[in-house]
Amino acid sequence: MAGPLSSLKVLDFSTLLPGPYATMMLADMGAEVLRVEAPDRVDLAKVMPPFDGKFATSFSYLSRGKQTIQLNLKEPDAVACVKELVQDYDIVVEQFRPGVMDRLGIGYEVLRELNPGLIYCAITGYGQTGPYRDRAGHDINYLALSGVASHCGRADSGPPPLGIQVADVAGGSHHAVMGILAAVIRRQKTGQGSFVDISMTDAAFAMNAMAGAACLAGGQEQVREGALLNGGSFYDYYQTSDGRWLSIGSLEPQFSARLLDTLGLSEMKNFALSQNAEHQQALKAALAEKIAQKTLSQWQDIFRDQDACVEPVLSISEAAEHPQLKARNMVVEVDRGDGTLQRQLGQPIRFL
Repeated sequence: MAGPLSSLKVLDFSTLLPGPYATMMLADMGAEVLRVEAPDRVDLAKVMPPFDGKFATSFSYLSRGKQTIQLNLKEPDAVACVKELVQDYDIVVEQFRPGVMDRLGIGYEVLRELNPGLIYCAITGYGQTGPYRDRAGHDINYLALSGVASHCGRADSGPPPLGIQVADVAGGSHHAVMGILAAVIRRQKTGQGSFVDISMTDAAFAMNAMAGAACLAGGQEQVREGALLNGGSFYDYYQTSDGRWLSIGSLEPQFSARLLDTLGLSEMKNFALSQNAEHQQALKAALAEKIAQKTLSQWQDIFRDQDACVEPVLSISEAAEHPQLKARNMVVEVDRGDGTLQRQLGQPIRFL
């Protein structure tokens, strides 16, 4: 069955992670994606180890389902080629700093003259406007400036460098896809294209969600380990006797009661429901002492049939073998380009 986006054609000028992840999502859902690769510019995603075959594993993954053309955009012939191609494409995705595509002669105003229905998505660190529009940055900087890092991590050690790129992927990639598809719907009604301006800092700021609402409307600034969901309550991770970790998210009364009954801490049920910081810290200490008495495997056996919002912290390789993720086909095998199958993360959006 053709994917739901099989009628769309995407011209992808992006590199690294945010843009390529967004266009991979579009390709996974059926869009035809042509990646424009500069012959004289190294895409770091292509050369960052580890490698599997000819390319870096991340590059092979992000290139899934795409075709590639090499064009030196500083050459007149390449610019002419882009102008010809864009007349047959629905969407352009680019990740240069603001103004770069204009200087190359293939900016939005030029391209929409050739294709009035064109949807042009620019993904940048800070957006097309504002004093930081031309400033360099990476995921860690966007999380810092957006306020996200200020309430993540431990009170005594500060914000952690996260293992995933939240601003790049959840901010840049996902918001780009949402913006593009919203523009597609509008074009269906009006026939007009759009310029979709995605700032990874804007997106990260918006993802503060609950903490942001409390701060802006309620005047309450969230601090590390100071709120219900960031370490200020028993909703946390606990180390097991073998140095592994167990997540406990038993916030609702029925779940906390089941948790504490299972652990032999029934007398602390009122502490679980209390908003008193001392009660929460006392409960955390009791939970930490209990969880430290058994291995992760033992706790998995104990909570296997307990609906208490308690789950093990798994490595990626362990998660890939978890029966839930296997049942959801979240690991797929894809030809890496030489006939050899490569295991990759699957597409999480399902159409039934």
